[in-house]
Amino acid sequence: MTALLQARGLTRKFGGVVALDRLDLDVVAGEILGLIGPNGSGKTTFFNVVTGIYGAHEGHISFDGADITKASSRAVYHAGISRTFQRSRLSLPLSIFDNIMIGNHKRLNQGLWFNLMRRGDFKREFEANYRAARALVEVFEPQLAERLFEPVAGLPMIDRRRIEICRALISQPKLLLLDEPSAGMTHDETKELMDDILQVREFNKGLTIIIVEHEMGVIERITDRCAVLNFGRKIAEGPYRQVAADRQVQEAYLGVA
Repeated sequence: MTALLQARGLTRKFGGVVALDRLDLDVVAGEILGLIGPNGSGKTTFFNVVTGIYGAHEGHISFDGADITKASSRAVYHAGISRTFQRSRLSLPLSIFDNIMIGNHKRLNQGLWFNLMRRGDFKREFEANYRAARALVEVFEPQLAERLFEPVAGLPMIDRRRIEICRALISQPKLLLLDEPSAGMTHDETKELMDDILQVREFNKGLTIIIVEHEMGVIERITDRCAVLNFGRKIAEGPYRQVAADRQVQEAYLGVA
């Protein structure tokens, strides 16, 4: 199968610390790949290098057949990669709708003339974006879709996570990167959010997802395949049960001496 995302020899250093160490990784279109490993193993660094936040010191990355190794974050976003962050990046005073639209700027007409003078076109664009945002939120929580103009500050953590994922999805990406989406949530909330993610995938068969997650129950349940990092290197790859049985993985991640 053809890889949608391919990393070869990917290396990133911070001073004397090697955060990614000649990492090779293929991500197949349409799959959910779990990226796991102990704290500091390079998972979030991988996301940051892929999305142009950090540059790679060595190696290269291709996405959908194009080299994005030196692409800016904006260019990566326009190519079709969106992400969430472990720590919430929502603007709490803004409404649910406004927060989602922050993720849709490549589809918004931001010209002053359009927004001030072409009011009919502006109204049609707004209505189309409202429908798109509402349809996304309804996949997660239909009742939340009735509250699109309420500030996100009043939402519980699980709904904030839902809105962050909706913001990442509104631009219709080919690849969605989820960085510990269950952070700060209870076990029941995590299960509910994973149900939502599986439902999103059901609605969009072409969507490819990479999820960084410490909850192994989540990884086992929703991923097609896992890659395990340790000290920036890939030490195992395959279905969850296979990698969980790997001795190196048990020593590095599951606490087996």
